[in-house]
Amino acid sequence: MITIKNDIELQHMREAGRVVADTLNKLEEHAKPGISTGELDKIAEEFIKSRNAIPSFKGYCGFPASICASVNNEVVHGIPSKDVILKDGDIISIDCGAILNGYQGDAARTFPIGNVSDEARKLIEVTKNSFFKGIEKAKIGNRLTDISSAIQQYAEENGYSVVRDYVGHGIGKEMHEDPEVPNFGRPGRGPKLEKGMALAIEPMINIGDYYVKVQPNNWTVVTKDGTLSAHYENTILIVDDGPEITTLI
Repeated sequence: MITIKNDIELQHMREAGRVVADTLNKLEEHAKPGISTGELDKIAEEFIKSRNAIPSFKGYCGFPASICASVNNEVVHGIPSKDVILKDGDIISIDCGAILNGYQGDAARTFPIGNVSDEARKLIEVTKNSFFKGIEKAKIGNRLTDISSAIQQYAEENGYSVVRDYVGHGIGKEMHEDPEVPNFGRPGRGPKLEKGMALAIEPMINIGDYYVKVQPNNWTVVTKDGTLSAHYENTILIVDDGPEITTLI
């Protein structure tokens, strides 16, 4: 069931989204060669708690950390570790969530580490742009898959593939609510977008094929062909004058 948020609930979601945005901005400052993904996780957890919020991910279905930290060919759900040290030329996708006043914010960014290849830099940019192409369609009265189709079209026009096995989602009091929001598909399908909907839209884009596999830790998802993957996500609200991004400052 899709939940429609009232004005008070939307304000709570804005506040939770701000915590997530500020956390990701702080992590970007620290995402440099030589730091471990475990250190980044510690920075995120301490910062979220300093804002009187709760890290959404820690303990969620048993996940052991406050962020997902996915490096290079890791698509999503990478587990931070003191043993994973970022090096020049890596890319890292950091997914972060926070709960404030009972409401959720969720967002992800892919950051270049040091001097990255032109190929990696383009992938990051196209993944980000595909999100913004998608939310051009996030207007009252449009259909959900209008967003999905726009994301897919832009990514594939640039020569990339869109992950099929993992999708975006509704969000509110729970991290994952209805509806699922695919990053691919034909337009004109799914529920009509209504004022008060909240969606986490999150393109996951690969340089190679869209096929993925889960590592033996039962969390980390990697590209099946070993190519690079990028991830860009924001929580958006459907409001009268178009989509409002809560997790971007």
